[in-house]
Amino acid sequence: MARYRKQSHVVYHCNYHIVWVSKYRFRIMEGVVKELLEQDVCLISEWKNVQIEEMNIQKDHIHLVVSIPPKLFISACMGILKGKTAMKLFKSYPQLKKKPYWGNHFWAPGYFVNTIGMDEELIKRYVKYQEEEEKKQENQNRDYHLF
Repeated sequence: MARYRKQSHVVYHCNYHIVWVSKYRFRIMEGVVKELLEQDVCLISEWKNVQIEEMNIQKDHIHLVVSIPPKLFISACMGILKGKTAMKLFKSYPQLKKKPYWGNHFWAPGYFVNTIGMDEELIKRYVKYQEEEEKKQENQNRDYHLF
């Protein structure tokens, strides 16, 4: 798979590791619930042009490694994922609305997100020395182009 993705006016590499948990970390995501979540997360991601690199659904939490377009905020993406999947689960399995999942809350509030990208030190060196490298390139080009 290509490292960079393209849209009409942008080339990007915006990868994230995202983790979120079920309410009270109940170990509910197995069997048909897990299958439904896998399908819905894939469908929602495709709908929002989010590319899933890796997905792992545990009994009480979900790990995603995704590439998200720059026009989509992480918070918006997570709101859609958590909201749509919770609504679908409650609609498909009404018994989940009863305690302990009172108030139609399947997910715990919040989530963990971490960017995944190139090495931080490599980027810092690139930014620091970029101007010097560009000057070297310009000088080399001047030597070859007399007119």
